[in-house]
Amino acid sequence: MSWHILGAGSLGGLWAARLFRAGIPVRLIFKDRLRLAQYRAAGGLSLREGKQDSLYPLPAETPQETSPIRRLLVACKAYDAEDAVAAVASRLIPGAEVVLLQNGIGSQERVVERIPRARCILASSTEGAFRESDFSIVQAGKGHTWLGDPAHPDHVPEWLDELNEADIPVQWSIEIMGQLWRKLAINCAINPLTVLHKCRNGELNAYAGEIKALTLELGALLEAVGHGNLAPGLQEAVLAVIDATADNTSSMLQDVTHGRRTEISFLLGHALQEAQRHGLKLGALEQLHRHLIDHLETHGLPVD
Repeated sequence: MSWHILGAGSLGGLWAARLFRAGIPVRLIFKDRLRLAQYRAAGGLSLREGKQDSLYPLPAETPQETSPIRRLLVACKAYDAEDAVAAVASRLIPGAEVVLLQNGIGSQERVVERIPRARCILASSTEGAFRESDFSIVQAGKGHTWLGDPAHPDHVPEWLDELNEADIPVQWSIEIMGQLWRKLAINCAINPLTVLHKCRNGELNAYAGEIKALTLELGALLEAVGHGNLAPGLQEAVLAVIDATADNTSSMLQDVTHGRRTEISFLLGHALQEAQRHGLKLGALEQLHRHLIDHLETHGLPVD
């Protein structure tokens, strides 16, 4: 059964190339005919893994095609997810499976509400990749992806083994919201600091005091939202990620460097919204949010 992929950026491109390489039918969906023409002129999707460069001529289309969609990977930015899915919603068959691979929390709920007849599967990934240029993806580090469905946590999709065989390391999680909250907490402690200090992940070891203050507050937030089991050891987990991705540039810093909108609303914004809802006062996190907003405004970038 064919996969359709919305968002041929870093992780979307990584999935697409691996599926195509494994002989699994896959089609990219570009937002308009201009983007589709640019992709075709490039000859396909380029992927660099270590020192190996490969070009994959994946078939591609626009949302206006009429063929039905049974499996859809949504790998675009969190702020684009709802509109991107809306553009192909009429093509989704009843019971279609839609995998949502977005940073942060908040966008997933909006998509679920938009396509009530589809089964939405949430994803949390530690895979590292970045877009070197249009249609050119670089694998920055091997990782793992957890998938889960809060509405049907015990219903494991039949295609899970197919993904693993295609060199896409995935695992089913009956506690996917916990996985998403853990990643959100780690991202909130790392990504904004890399922007404000203009540094790679590994250089954050010089700011241990800031990280400690943030992880203490994020741990309290995890307790408040019902994932207190993830709070112990959060600081150690953040430091471990920093060390494991020392040479990487965070996705938020990449966005700022290239003059792109960030996912601030679905990371710090969502965390502070939930903190307010639970009556928590998180001073360090609020200050970080204010400083990040000031930084984005200085660079003429959106703050939502």
